[in-house]
Amino acid sequence: MNKKQLTGAAILTTCLLLIPVTSVKHFGRSVRADDQNTLAEQIHTIINDKRLEGAVAGVSIRSALTGELLFQHNGNTRLTPASNMKLLTAASALEILGSNYRFKTEVFADYREGDHIRGNLYLKGRGDPTLLPKDFDSLANQLKNQGITRVDGDLIGDESWYDSEYLSEDMIWSDEDEYYGAQVSALTASPNQDYDAGTVMIKVSPNTTGGSLSNVKVTPETDTISIINNAKTVRENEETEIRVNRKHGTNIIVVDGTISKNAVPEKIWVAVWSPANYALNLFGQSLKKHGIEIKGEEILGETPNQARRLVEKKSMPLSDLLIPFMKLSNNGHAEVLVKEMGKVVKEEGSFHAGLDVLKSVLRDEGLNPDDMCLRDGSGISQISLIKPNQLSFLLYRIQDKPWYDVYLNSLPIAGVPERMLGGTLRKRMSNTAAERVIYAKTGSLMGVTSLSGYVQSEHPLVFSIILNQFIDEEEMEEVEDQIAIILAKYKGAKQKG
Repeated sequence: MNKKQLTGAAILTTCLLLIPVTSVKHFGRSVRADDQNTLAEQIHTIINDKRLEGAVAGVSIRSALTGELLFQHNGNTRLTPASNMKLLTAASALEILGSNYRFKTEVFADYREGDHIRGNLYLKGRGDPTLLPKDFDSLANQLKNQGITRVDGDLIGDESWYDSEYLSEDMIWSDEDEYYGAQVSALTASPNQDYDAGTVMIKVSPNTTGGSLSNVKVTPETDTISIINNAKTVRENEETEIRVNRKHGTNIIVVDGTISKNAVPEKIWVAVWSPANYALNLFGQSLKKHGIEIKGEEILGETPNQARRLVEKKSMPLSDLLIPFMKLSNNGHAEVLVKEMGKVVKEEGSFHAGLDVLKSVLRDEGLNPDDMCLRDGSGISQISLIKPNQLSFLLYRIQDKPWYDVYLNSLPIAGVPERMLGGTLRKRMSNTAAERVIYAKTGSLMGVTSLSGYVQSEHPLVFSIILNQFIDEEEMEEVEDQIAIILAKYKGAKQKG
C-alpha cells in the first residue's frame, strides 16, 4: 500500500512525448496459417503449464489491422476482469465526455455587501477528483482579491452534483478504508498528485529523541481527522510493521505496530469518511489563511438557485487525467467518470445511470452488453463478467476514434521505469522483446489477474488475457508476461501491397 511521490501534473503531457506512439489505422492484411499455428502452439504450451491447474485462463488475440481472431482459448467464457474494466470506462468517457472535458468546482454566495458576504458561502463540487490543498488556496486567494474579508453565515459544502451512493455495490467492507476503496463524492480532495481523491497520507517516522511512540503526521492537515497513535519505535535490529486502520463510520485513524529506529518513514494512504467534509475543511483553512473570517459553521448542504457565483476552478482536461487514472489504475477516477457520464447524458450522477451510458457506448461499437455483467467502472467488483473476445474486439474497434492516441498513451508501457509512463507495468517485462512494445492495462483481485491491450510492433496485435480462480498471483503475472513476450516477437505475414 506504500506509494512513491510523483512528479507534478504539469509534466505529464511532456512525459508522453518521450515515447512516440503511432496509431494503427490500416486494413487489408492477411495472415498465413503457419504463422497462426506457431502462435497457437507457443501459447498453448504456456496455458497448459501446471501453474494453471485448477485455474481458468481466457486468451484472445486479434490482428490490430483487420480484427481477425488469430488465437483464442476460452475466449467466449465470461471471466472477472478486475481493473481491465477500466478499459471500457476510459473508452466510454472519451467517447461521451471528450478528451478536452474538464470538471468544475465553484464558489457561490447568497449576497455580497461591500467586503463581506451577507448569508452563506457555498463550495459546490462537480466531481473533480484532482483538487489539491493548493487549489483551495487559489480559490480563497481569488475571493481575497475581490475584496472579501468576512462571511456572516455558514460555509456550506455542496456535493449534490452526484447522488449519495458513495461506494459501488460490490465494495467489500474490509476495503472501505483503503486508498483504492475511497468514497465517491462530487466534492472531494486529494493529498498529492497521485490524485487518490478522498484520502489522506499518514506518515509514520521513528522517534529519534528517546521516546517510545513513533511520530505520525497527516497530509494534508485537516481538522476532520483524529489520530490514535499506538505505534512504537523499536531497536535497530527489530522489524518494522506498521498497521493503519480507520474506524468504521468515523475519521478516527488508529496507527499500530512498530517501526525500527533507523527505518525510513512509512507512508500509508487512508480513505476518509465523508470526503465532502474533508474538502470543505481544507477550503475553510484556506479562507482563514487568506484573512477571510467565517462567522458560522462548516456544514454540508445545497446551493440555492439564486446564489451568485463568485469564482470557479477547472480541472485538467480528461486527456491528462487519464494518465494517473490508467497508469496507476485509480479506482476512484473510474467511478467518478461513470457518475459524470450519467450526469451529463441522463442528468443523474449515479452508478446506475452512468453504467447505462457505458453500455450504450458498447452497443454502438458492436458489442452486446446484455452478454456481460458490468457492476462498476473500476473493476473492483468480483461479480463483473466479460469475455476476453469481447474485450479484444472493443480494443480493435476504437483504433479509428479521434481520441485513440490519448487512450493508447494512457496505458502502462512494459518495462519503462518512469512511473507516469510505465505505470503498473514499469517493473514487468524489462529487457525482453515486450519492453516498450506492450501497451496494456493490468488488473488484480484475489484470484483474478488480467492484462489486455496492444502490441505496438511491425506486426501489431490486440490481446486480452484474463486469468481466474488461482492461488498464486505472482505466478499468474509470469504467465501473462510470457504470453505478452511471445506476442511482441510475433512475425506474421507483412501487409500486402
